[in-house]
Amino acid sequence: MSEVMIGAADGGRFSAYVAKPKVTPAGGVVVIQEIFGVNAVMREMCDWYASQGFLAVCPDLFWRQQPGVQLTDKTEAEWNQAFALLNGMDQDKAVEDLKAALAWVRGQEGSTGKAGTVGYCLGGRLAFMMATRSDAEANVGYYGVGLEGLLGEADKIAKPLLLHIAENDKFSSPDKRDAVVAGVKDNTWVTAKVYPGMDHAFARPGGEHYDKDAADEANRLTVEFFHTHLA
Repeated sequence: MSEVMIGAADGGRFSAYVAKPKVTPAGGVVVIQEIFGVNAVMREMCDWYASQGFLAVCPDLFWRQQPGVQLTDKTEAEWNQAFALLNGMDQDKAVEDLKAALAWVRGQEGSTGKAGTVGYCLGGRLAFMMATRSDAEANVGYYGVGLEGLLGEADKIAKPLLLHIAENDKFSSPDKRDAVVAGVKDNTWVTAKVYPGMDHAFARPGGEHYDKDAADEANRLTVEFFHTHLA
């Protein structure tokens, strides 16, 4: 486990947490943060992906506003700071930073040259955007926010995309959830799985809505998906 610096396309450099697998060559996975920054949860997720045989990197996407943000979901003040950072983010530039991270991980010694993304919450939205705007070999989104507003780009998806959708996501609504499922159902590249009874962030260990069974199922499918498409 280590931190590296990656150059942004428009100048500047941002930090990223890296976790390496024991066996190489390995596929690369760009792990996309929630609204809390590259915190302990995201670093642990990277470590877990490395344990599953992937070269994992989690870039700091808040660096243009405040580098090194590490918040939790435990206090109102942290939630308020997280939403302020979310609202201040230029998501188009965040996608460009993710593309830079994708290129970085592909170029590492021990990489197969194939790489995908997996994102949570805000990261789930950005993973969808990477599926429409980048050449990542495979993308996975966990309870992405506001995906219904991105459906106009869905016809650009031409690589495998797996969406884990919480049926009762507090940051969405049944109408929005159904719109997303309907909006991607005719694209053979996309698999949208709805988790009955689950709320937002059901796969975040220690979170308010964490559900081990649903998280284990989603994570199993994600690992199988990446082993298939990044081998």
